[in-house]
Amino acid sequence: MRRVYAVLLFVAFAIFPSANLIAQGAPPQGGADQPYTVEYYYKVQWGHQQEFLELFLKNHYPLLKKIQSTGRMLAVKIETPAYHTTEDGRWDYRVTITFKNSTLATTANPDEEALIKQLWPDQEKYKKEEQRRFEILQSHWDLPVTNITPK
Repeated sequence: MRRVYAVLLFVAFAIFPSANLIAQGAPPQGGADQPYTVEYYYKVQWGHQQEFLELFLKNHYPLLKKIQSTGRMLAVKIETPAYHTTEDGRWDYRVTITFKNSTLATTANPDEEALIKQLWPDQEKYKKEEQRRFEILQSHWDLPVTNITPK
């Protein structure tokens, strides 16, 4: 009989794995009309960190600032770690963007293509430099975060 209960318990956790994790997760971000923060991590091939940063600051950061000026984003911050970590946990740059709300953070910006053409009239050069930026990028991940600091 104990085996039956053990098997049933195992099956329950296998079928409903999140049931035992509900209390362990971070609380969701604020309501639908509250600021929504996402951290974007970039891990660059060794020896190409400076080149990546220069291309990012030339071809992506101005776009982020332009989008911020429209009110879609509230803040943009770029950081790099002061020390190194293990290779599996290494990241070279973190860009933290606070969006006006979760909808704007998770939907495509219909104005982005027009802004890119406005900021970089030489589209051939822009596309070539952006291609290079992604060629030297080893990995990239996005992490929505929730501020749980007590008031």
